[in-house]
Amino acid sequence: MRDPEWYDLFHRRGTRRDFLRVGGAAAGLLALASVPGCRADARLRAIGSYPFKLGVASGDPEPELVVLWTRLDPEALETVGAHENPVTIDYELARDHNFKEIVRTGSAIASPEFGHSISAEVGGLDPGHEYFYRMIVGGEVSPVGRTKTVPAPENTPDRIRFAFASCQDYEDGYFTALQHLAQEDLDFIIHLGDYIYEYAEHDRDTVRHHTGPEIQTLQEYRNRYIQYRSDPDLQAAHAAASWIVTMDDHEVDNNWADGSPEDDQSPEQFLLRRTAAFQAYFEFMPLRQASMPSGPNIQLYRRIRFGNLMEISILDTRQYRSNQPCLGGISPSCPTHISPDQSILGRSQREWLFKGLTRSEARWNALAQQVMVARIRGIDAEGQETWSMDKWDGYPLERSAMINRMADAETLNPVVLTGDIHANWVTDLKRDFDDPSSETVASEFVCTSLSSDGDGQDMTAGGERLLRRNSHLKFYNGQRGYVTANVTPDLWTSEFKVVPVVTEAGGSLETRATFVIEDGHPGAEEA
Repeated sequence: MRDPEWYDLFHRRGTRRDFLRVGGAAAGLLALASVPGCRADARLRAIGSYPFKLGVASGDPEPELVVLWTRLDPEALETVGAHENPVTIDYELARDHNFKEIVRTGSAIASPEFGHSISAEVGGLDPGHEYFYRMIVGGEVSPVGRTKTVPAPENTPDRIRFAFASCQDYEDGYFTALQHLAQEDLDFIIHLGDYIYEYAEHDRDTVRHHTGPEIQTLQEYRNRYIQYRSDPDLQAAHAAASWIVTMDDHEVDNNWADGSPEDDQSPEQFLLRRTAAFQAYFEFMPLRQASMPSGPNIQLYRRIRFGNLMEISILDTRQYRSNQPCLGGISPSCPTHISPDQSILGRSQREWLFKGLTRSEARWNALAQQVMVARIRGIDAEGQETWSMDKWDGYPLERSAMINRMADAETLNPVVLTGDIHANWVTDLKRDFDDPSSETVASEFVCTSLSSDGDGQDMTAGGERLLRRNSHLKFYNGQRGYVTANVTPDLWTSEFKVVPVVTEAGGSLETRATFVIEDGHPGAEEA
């Protein structure tokens, strides 16, 4: 029997089913379209209509490099008979918005195999510097985007200011929070997943509508991204700053785990779906070529360092996880739940993460990841303790191992950034969650959704009960919005920005709460 408190706060549409794990032989049958090799110049002298209808983006900054992204409109190419051909896109980077001081020019090939998208890695830039960029094709010029390289490894900047966000269901609300996010003065933006939702168009009354059935094929995933990317507020947020992205479940299938889907699909069908979903994700995100998918696999865990001030480890808690225990959902414990074989990270990512936590010399060490780390104990109608098996609560031994590694390695100022659950939370991450006096090792900031689940509300009865039952939880809010973080050598400040109304366009923005962490003193406190 489901826990009503959990269900109100954390429910997902559909039911988990436990399917066969898939061996490497089936995965080996799948292959992503190969990247085209060097081709003759494919510049268009003219183009049928405006080709940059999905805007521009940048991402994964390094001290001397950024990734520039765009995708050409298929109708604009079809009009001039170029929809099946590679097309050259020229780009310019300048130190000023008016492009009077252009510092880099270049070009990239947009191939039909990747939907005429590009993710151009542009190097030779100055560390810690702001740039502006634009694309040119067939005489048409894209909107202008802003980006910024990260500080050099040996430098300690006075501050870094960024935002993190997640969960933007197109049907549930307008992207008003992104409209406000685009107006923030930020060094970069982290998106923690659920960039799109795979669901079919609902027959219920929604703010906006998906088109067609639940998406399965490459073209269906592409069409869904086009629908989302056509939103002007999302385009504005991408143009405003570099994005660092990772996916959660809805970019593929609700609550998927490794080779296990939510719905009735054979292992082969699901791997074909994963292959399509990963390719579409790569086509629409400003990712490095190192993240290019290979069949049903994509490399998303990676690390970005911001001088000596901060290091961010970006995690992937979907692709390598064991299937959710105890039939998934929100349920009491079972033997699988506490098995040492259960992993949310997978062996290779876990080793990579633990080495990073041990070796990092940065003042602040952030983990950007998908699902809530802190333990959240619920109670069902029969009085049994329940756990949300899709989150780290479903993998308690690996959670303990990660928190203990932070403590034993004396990782400086660990901070976990989380999305997924459509609510704002602040938590202490304890060595022993059953002992309120146990050592606080790290802090976790959970951002709410940008639009998923509609307007929401500041507090719910279920939220109040979970706060009372779990003493390491310090804050809850159920509205929509995002979180900004201002990081200096001495202080981390997180501001929870909320938009009370997303079911109507043009909602206002409020700062609901501010929490700070002092250098060397784990545990966030309300300011």
